[in-house]
Amino acid sequence: MTLRHMRIFICVCDENNMTKAAIKLHMTQPSVSLAIQELESHYKTLLFERLGHRLFITEAGQRLLIYARHIVNLNQQAEASMQSYGEHYKLRIGASVTIGESVLVDLVQYMYKINPQQEIFSEIHNTAELETMLLKDDLDMALVEGKIQSEYLIVQPFMSDELVFIISPQSSILEKDEITLSDLAELSFFVREAGSGTRDLFENTMQQHDIKIRIAGAYNNAETIKKAVIAGLGASVISRRAVSQELKQGNLASFEVKNIAFKRNFSVVYHKNKYLSPALQSMIALCHNFESIT
Repeated sequence: MTLRHMRIFICVCDENNMTKAAIKLHMTQPSVSLAIQELESHYKTLLFERLGHRLFITEAGQRLLIYARHIVNLNQQAEASMQSYGEHYKLRIGASVTIGESVLVDLVQYMYKINPQQEIFSEIHNTAELETMLLKDDLDMALVEGKIQSEYLIVQPFMSDELVFIISPQSSILEKDEITLSDLAELSFFVREAGSGTRDLFENTMQQHDIKIRIAGAYNNAETIKKAVIAGLGASVISRRAVSQELKQGNLASFEVKNIAFKRNFSVVYHKNKYLSPALQSMIALCHNFESIT
C-alpha cells in the first residue's frame, strides 16, 4: 500500500464521505472509492460499513487509521528533515488547563535555554481533547492532569499535584470548627467543563463518598472559576498550584473535609508509535526533572 492510499483513507475518515473527500483531494469520486476498495482487498477486511449513502468506519478501519496518520506524519517529518538538513522542525506540545496555567510556560522557557533555535508550538485543551489530538497525531506530546483511556498512548507521571476546596474568605462556613460531608451538599460548586481531569477527579471523589453536589456553573478555565468564588457565588475544587497567589493574598480561602483528599499526578503522554526526535526526548526529560530545576 502506498502513501497515496493512506492519505485518501485518512481524508475519507475525516470527511466521513467519499464525495467530500474527493472534492478536498481534487480527485474524482470513483478514484477515491477505488483506492478504498484496494485497501480493503489488500488487508482482506472491510474498513467501512456502507449503509445507504452513509459510511461507518469499522473496528479494523479505526485501527488502520491510527497507523495511517503516523505513517503519513512520519513521512512529512522525514521530508522536512531532509529538505532542511541541520535545521529544527517544530515541536508541538499540548497541555491541560491547570498545567498550562502553572507549568507550561516555565517548561517552554527552559527548553529555549537548552536549545534557543528550537521552534515550539504549544496549545491548551482539556485532557479528553488532548487525547484525541495525540491519536490523530496533531501533537507530539501532551501534559495532562486527567486519566488517559487509549491503549495506544504511553503515560509517564512527572509531577504530583493536589486539589483543594476554595471559597470566599467571607463565607460563614469557615466559622465552623469542622466542615463535614453534609456541609458540602449545601454548597454550590463551580467546576471545569466535561472532559477535564480536575472535574473527573472531583466528581469521582464525591461519588465515592455518596455526596450529591450542586453545580452552579461549568467553565473551561481556572480564572473564571476563581473570580466566581472570590465574588462569593459558590465554592470550587482546584489545583493548589493554580490558587497559590490568591491564597497568600487572602483573596481566597481553602478548607479541609475529614477523609477527603484529592491527590493526582501530572503526566507526560505520547503515542507509542511516535518517533522520539532529540528535541522531543529533551522535552520529556525536562518534564521529569522539572521539580528539581525550579
